[in-house]
Amino acid sequence: MSETFDEATTLKRRTFVAASTAVAGLPLLNSDRLPTATAAAAPAPADRLSTVRLTVNGEQRTARVDNRTSLLDLLREHLDLPGTKKGCDQGACGACTVLVDDRRVNACLTLAVMHQGARVTTIEGLARGEQLHPLQQAFIDHDGLQCGYCTPGQLMSGVACIAEGHTGSRAEIREWMSGNLCRCGAYTNIVSAIEQTAKEA
Repeated sequence: MSETFDEATTLKRRTFVAASTAVAGLPLLNSDRLPTATAAAAPAPADRLSTVRLTVNGEQRTARVDNRTSLLDLLREHLDLPGTKKGCDQGACGACTVLVDDRRVNACLTLAVMHQGARVTTIEGLARGEQLHPLQQAFIDHDGLQCGYCTPGQLMSGVACIAEGHTGSRAEIREWMSGNLCRCGAYTNIVSAIEQTAKEA
């Protein structure tokens, strides 16, 4: 009885899978026909590649990349600067904030080829050797970080916020830093760090 039940169940399952696949118009999966890792990682055609030259953290850097490469991926994957974080990859969290010609930019939303010849500053270029940037020190003083993932973007945006003169009040700082999310909720301390640095500048 048990064997008959198992055979019938197996037959029904096979029939269901075959029928579902036929209705959807899809072939059954065949491992011989699946794309290989080599095929998936095939390089882009030459006409889709560009040589990008930038000054990154004061150093001339050059990379040949697919035209669709974001500035974020150029920095992380091609120039070995992983300090700039990939968060939402949609421009909503600010984790990838860098300075391009002294203006804050979400690196995930802009293409590398759009910034030919630009000056880019990342978190790696904020300190001067062993000497921390004043805002980095203020983040330590005010415990403006917890997990640390958003911290590079917060710092770069904070530096720009101070340079732009948007530090007249805590409310103004919060408004101009609103594009940078902190999942840990260290906002009060981040604002305090920016406020202190702006006063001492």
